[in-house]
Amino acid sequence: MFRSKLKTIFLAICSIILAGSLISFPQESLEASIRGLNMWWEIVFPSLLPFFIVSEMLIGFGVVKFIGVILEPFMRPLFKVPGVGAFVWAMGMASGFPAGAKLTARMRQEGQLTQIEAERLVSFTNSSNPLFIFGAVAVGFFHNPHLGVILALAHYLGNICVGIIMRFYGNETPDKVKDKQGTFILKNALSSLHQTRIKDKRPIGKLLGDAVNSSIQTLLMVGGFIILFSVINKLLFHLHITAALAKGFDIILSGLSFPEMLSIPFISGLFEITLGSDLTSSVQDATLLQQAIITSFILGFSGFSVQAQVASILAQTDIRFKPFFFARIAQGLFASVFALILWKPIYIRFYQTEQPSNAVPVSFFEEGTFLHSYFNKLMEMGPLITIFTLSIYVLVLYNRLRKSH
Repeated sequence: MFRSKLKTIFLAICSIILAGSLISFPQESLEASIRGLNMWWEIVFPSLLPFFIVSEMLIGFGVVKFIGVILEPFMRPLFKVPGVGAFVWAMGMASGFPAGAKLTARMRQEGQLTQIEAERLVSFTNSSNPLFIFGAVAVGFFHNPHLGVILALAHYLGNICVGIIMRFYGNETPDKVKDKQGTFILKNALSSLHQTRIKDKRPIGKLLGDAVNSSIQTLLMVGGFIILFSVINKLLFHLHITAALAKGFDIILSGLSFPEMLSIPFISGLFEITLGSDLTSSVQDATLLQQAIITSFILGFSGFSVQAQVASILAQTDIRFKPFFFARIAQGLFASVFALILWKPIYIRFYQTEQPSNAVPVSFFEEGTFLHSYFNKLMEMGPLITIFTLSIYVLVLYNRLRKSH
């Protein structure tokens, strides 16, 4: 009881401080809010919406169940999750935060995952997508597409390590479909595909409408969190709380022979990955390796902004948030270590020589190439796509409400 009262008082005080800060720093709060809004409607909404809609349709048509049966022999021994986890993992990497959490929650609601399996799965299926790592961070902030190779490898290898570690989390779950595997796996997968489609009795129009409705509602929630944490991050800086917290990390950074100037970007990155990565790239006293290590941790940890989005999605199910939070710390550490380990054999060897013919190809992300142009076009067309989609969403919602009355 005392603990509950203490929590209530703490939350009340935080709310009062936040409200007072908004009043004290109206201009800074407005600028931060606009920055978060621009990030959401220029990049996040138009890039995530197609993935969310397609995912919902694939689930409804039974394709996910088909993939689950096919990949059960791979996912179960390695990560101790059902085969559908492979679909969630792939979509999470392709589309970025918080797709893994949304799809995991959906799988749990449909009973395709147990609670423990869902907590294992969500811990390693939320990651930054390659376009963000290469386009926004490596090219946009560091102006160095080659750095994206190190950041991406460190990030996804860290993801795999977290998944392998999390297989030991929770009680043992029985191996499923053991006797049905082998030569009949394709037949069983096709049967599951058909049965799932038959059970979902919604017509295609209704399924598509539900997919759009669910996806936009999730992205509206995501936008709210991005704006909120953008403002909180700015206010913490102006209240000198970020600097105070950074003092504690100065000792750790000094022990690692890192410049103390990285402490404020590091703290900012704990709250919001984009701002943290941007500030890290601007620290002139740090070497590129030191910047890569800090940025890798920030990307792996995901920031409290992304974690709040995931917590909101998981709250709709019985999936607990605590395993996900500790998994983010683990991935941040793994990613930092991998960035250090891979630096000499990959970045120094391939990208700091006069013979780049053996280099790992990143030409798709260099200036003037397709993906670089796509990223710029997305930022230009993003607001129009967002406004157009939201207009359609409002019309569909209005028609549904009118018919229900």
